[in-house]
Amino acid sequence: MVTLKKSLNLLAAVIFTASSVFSYAQSNAQNLGDSIQETEQSIDETVNAAEEAVHEAVAEHVEGEKSQAEKVQEHITHHLADDYSFIFFSDEATGKHYGFSLPVILIDNGLKVFMSSEFNYGENVVEKDGQNYKLYHGKIYKTDAAGTIEYDAEHHPTNEKPLDFSITKNVASLFFTTFLLFIMFLGLAKTYKKGPNNLPKGFARALEPMVLYVRDEMAVPNIGKDKYKKFMPYLLSVFFLIFLLNLLGLTPLGFNVTGSISVTACLAIFTFIITQFSANKDYWKHMFWMPGVPVPMKIMLAPIEVLGAIIKPFSLMVRLFANIIAGHSVVFGLIAIIFVMKEALGTGGAIGVGFLLSTFLVILEILVAFLQAFIFTMLSSLFIGMAVAEHEHDEAHH
Repeated sequence: MVTLKKSLNLLAAVIFTASSVFSYAQSNAQNLGDSIQETEQSIDETVNAAEEAVHEAVAEHVEGEKSQAEKVQEHITHHLADDYSFIFFSDEATGKHYGFSLPVILIDNGLKVFMSSEFNYGENVVEKDGQNYKLYHGKIYKTDAAGTIEYDAEHHPTNEKPLDFSITKNVASLFFTTFLLFIMFLGLAKTYKKGPNNLPKGFARALEPMVLYVRDEMAVPNIGKDKYKKFMPYLLSVFFLIFLLNLLGLTPLGFNVTGSISVTACLAIFTFIITQFSANKDYWKHMFWMPGVPVPMKIMLAPIEVLGAIIKPFSLMVRLFANIIAGHSVVFGLIAIIFVMKEALGTGGAIGVGFLLSTFLVILEILVAFLQAFIFTMLSSLFIGMAVAEHEHDEAHH
């Protein structure tokens, strides 16, 4: 009995000791597991922070390593594109831009008007009446308060855009050029009102030969002496508007209006509308049911004639747009020689080569400015003349 009691006491002591050791081991294991988990979390956070720092450093390094050629390309692209402000030049060291902002006019649950300077060249999100707007790559998008831009699979922004009636750089340039044209021609118009034989004075005397040139070399030969007067206001307007815009595009003001496809498309559409609404019955007859041609051929030629009537203004649009864009790009490219080739040619050599080449091309561009205005006006008068011409024939003559 005593032996059994001692055995039970010994067993109890062993169990107590084992439970204490097990409890201690379990506690240590749990503490060790917690320590390991905390260590892994700390390592993950350190690694993530390091990766972010590396990405930021790489981005800063890449941006800092941007070549002169890339900077020149960005400047040319910015000049050719429309914008919400005029920027004459920028300080690369401080990032400051010198110019002036233009009004932004949006229709989005009401009218919203503010100056483009509030965007701070795309750095800020503008909040108006509970709506947030961000300027991104030359376009205004609706965003959240943080200015988040969402993209599709092709990395194109998918944010909604408000109706935009802003006074952009091209619109302001058109207003300015129109104002100049009014000032230029007021004196000439007053002279003509006094009498057809009066001689203009001052600057108007330099404009009169160009007005006579448009009349005698374009309107009269293509439209005819009996009908040209009706179309002279349009032909004179489009000639001097294109010519003056092209000349202003060669100044440091940064105009590139005729290098915008929307502007040239608008001018071409005006020519198309005037042509079609001025056309006589012979024009439409020759388009849809050509006289003196077999009936099967008439059916085949009608779609071609309709397509030709659409292609004519399209050619006007593309010709003016492409020539002006090419001219501006080449002029800026030659000026960029001063910066890109400075190390290879030296400062003096790069300035000399860039100045000589760009000066020669600017002189050539002055000729191109006149030539493009001449071609657009000449072809417009030709298309109008084809639409209003009278055809004396019958089907037996063909």
